[in-house]
Amino acid sequence: MLLGFALGLVSSNALEWAVHKYVLHGLGRKKDGFWAFHWHEHHKTVRKTGGWDGMYEVPITRSPSKMKEAIGVMAGAVAATPLIAISPGFVAAGWLSAGAYYYIHRKSHLDPEWGRKYVPWHVDHHLGPDQHKNWCVTTPLFDYVMGTRKPFVGTEAELKKPEATVITA
Repeated sequence: MLLGFALGLVSSNALEWAVHKYVLHGLGRKKDGFWAFHWHEHHKTVRKTGGWDGMYEVPITRSPSKMKEAIGVMAGAVAATPLIAISPGFVAAGWLSAGAYYYIHRKSHLDPEWGRKYVPWHVDHHLGPDQHKNWCVTTPLFDYVMGTRKPFVGTEAELKKPEATVITA
């Protein structure tokens, strides 16, 4: 069960990386596409506000973007569920990872200072010079594995940015 759980955590991080890169940024760049909210709304808002996104303050039923994100996250966990008879640990890790993803992503955009402290790789994704790096939210494991981890928070590059875009702890 423990091996299955560990594999579930790693697989969930890989899925998080791939979906963010290929679905939310790949398909999401098409303005009329289902996933356009991520690039054209979420990134635009977060970039302007230094990390904050008010979409997370409204009820899920009143935010189509928030609803799409929640459905996408749940779909990943549901997809692993048929494996419960083979590896309950794998499935448990999938569900735990889905909940962690949503909590961490929401918290980081409601409290940018918290995000900067606890998930700087996600802040790097939004506020760094290359928004097509740092795809992971919960942990940067697969960004390291895939060579897409590019630190920004606390680096010389961040200090050189105009004051309006720099968040201080």
